Amino acid sequence: MEEEILEDILSGYRGNRSEIVPILQEVQDNLGYLPEKAMTEIAEFIGVPESHVYSVASFYAQFRLLPLGRKRIAVCRGTACHIRGAPQILKTIEQKINLKEGETSEDLEYTLETVACIGCCALAPCIRINKDVSGEMTPEKAELLFSENNKEAENE
Repeated sequence: MEEEILEDILSGYRGNRSEIVPILQEVQDNLGYLPEKAMTEIAEFIGVPESHVYSVASFYAQFRLLPLGRKRIAVCRGTACHIRGAPQILKTIEQKINLKEGETSEDLEYTLETVACIGCCALAPCIRINKDVSGEMTPEKAELLFSENNKEAENE
């Protein structure tokens, strides 16, 4: 399936070097990240070394070389959230799901990241799970949110 998607994407381009970024963007939009195999095929299509495609993909922060988890957890580190306990909330979440900031679980259930600001300063501290924001977060609330009982209920 990945191969078909990539083939379809590449069919819309001419193979010029200047098309690397738009191709990478479209591949990531469709696959969620940039698989190594896709970058190899892009390099062949454009006629550049694989290292060139990799250097472009790794230069820009918008590109991901690894897949994201189904639940993308973002802990706000903005000033209001930081002052009201975001570092402790991050630490609690890291312990509960056994991940460090910037990591994705092997089962692709979770990706844990921090963001500069979620934009809900009045509700600080905040976290976002996918598109859902939870404000007035505490380490205790975070612990409950990621407890085994909640994980089982989500899977039902």
